[in-house]
Amino acid sequence: MTDLGRHSPARSAGALLVVVAWGVIAAFWTPRGPLTGGQALWSIVISAAVGVLAGRSARSRWAILLAPLLYVVALESARIGVSGPSVDPPVLTPIGVLVLVSGRFMHGLLALLPMAAGAAWAHRRPARTRFRRVAGRVATSLATALTVALAVAVVVPARTDPIPGGIAELTDVDGLGVMIRGRSTTSPVLLYVPGPPGASDTGMMRTRLSALENHFVVATLDRRGGGASYPALGDGVTLDSEVADVITVTDRLRQRFDRDRIVLLGHSGGSIPAIVAAYRHPERFSVYVGTGQAVDLRAGDRIFYQDMLTWARAQERREVVKRLEEQGPPPWPDVYDYEPFQLYVNEAYGLPAPSFDLNVPEYTMLQKVHTMVAMLDTWDELYPGLQSVDLHHDVPALTVPAYFIQGEREMRGLAVPFASWYETLRSPDKRLVTIPGAGHRPMSETPDRFVDALTALLQPSG
Repeated sequence: MTDLGRHSPARSAGALLVVVAWGVIAAFWTPRGPLTGGQALWSIVISAAVGVLAGRSARSRWAILLAPLLYVVALESARIGVSGPSVDPPVLTPIGVLVLVSGRFMHGLLALLPMAAGAAWAHRRPARTRFRRVAGRVATSLATALTVALAVAVVVPARTDPIPGGIAELTDVDGLGVMIRGRSTTSPVLLYVPGPPGASDTGMMRTRLSALENHFVVATLDRRGGGASYPALGDGVTLDSEVADVITVTDRLRQRFDRDRIVLLGHSGGSIPAIVAAYRHPERFSVYVGTGQAVDLRAGDRIFYQDMLTWARAQERREVVKRLEEQGPPPWPDVYDYEPFQLYVNEAYGLPAPSFDLNVPEYTMLQKVHTMVAMLDTWDELYPGLQSVDLHHDVPALTVPAYFIQGEREMRGLAVPFASWYETLRSPDKRLVTIPGAGHRPMSETPDRFVDALTALLQPSG
């Protein structure tokens, strides 16, 4: 007879029922796992308490394994209606493994580890040999120490260094994270919308473009699903909702800093909701600035496909060639179908890989860990709907000045649609600055030149 069988079945079953109930509650409360420091801390505390209850009621070492196992089964069963790479069945590709580690594995650390540690402390059944007793105590102590260290790490809040005489803060606008920084609150207000879907460029703005703070009150938006806005993904995301987010943040900035209009800057995927916002609501903006401007994603992706296939054949990257040929030209139905683009597009065009610039205090530990999984979850929900966007007919004209700062070495998948659209775009003041040597991200590849170009363009409207 096992240890578990020596005690009251009703008592043990009741304790394990509590474990199952906690798994179901967690599935509805945090379907993608704890995403904020508060959620993570509560997950640790409640899971540890549930583990203690299970271990004490069962009085068996089996509770150390059985309680976490039942929690996982209950959680996965209850959140079966939630979709996205972070909760879908694991995919064993390079990005899929990264998503598994930063998604499910991180969730396990925040729930299963404290649950197992709690059960280990409470089961009260000493091992039969001295070696097993000592090994058990060491393992339990290590699990407890790791749980405590994790709890401390997740509650450390994000912060931004103060600016004497200016403004420096991390704020929340209807669930969206916004960093606001500037040397003077009387400077023109600039709202930056990053790309790609689920993106956060807060780190890049702090490490590379802090010089903009000398000229503007710079508000950096974390798009819904990215960075501090990852928890807001549960509300759903479409082009219209992203445009609404831009307008919501714009209105908050206008009200707070007493401005009729602000400058709107959009990059790459973020340039689509940004320019559509300027097109639909021009009365709120003094000027629109695009960089790495996206125009027609469907046409652009087909150019990327042909260019990458040509590159892979020339470089004898047989696995890449095989996968692209098997998939055929985009659009593709699954986010992982775009993995060759995500892994190799910069290499194919001879451009530096993008840096997420995560080593800044403006990110919490969880935001850093969730960087990739947040982008994939948001991409999965948003990108298919953007395939129908084409600025040639969706934004044929702007009634505000339209300025663009493009890299000389911009990838053809973006440069070709942009060139044809820019030629026909109507605007009261249309200007294009090309930065030599820069690629798709001139603001991070050549930040000084980007700041000089932007401030020169906006000087007349400042």
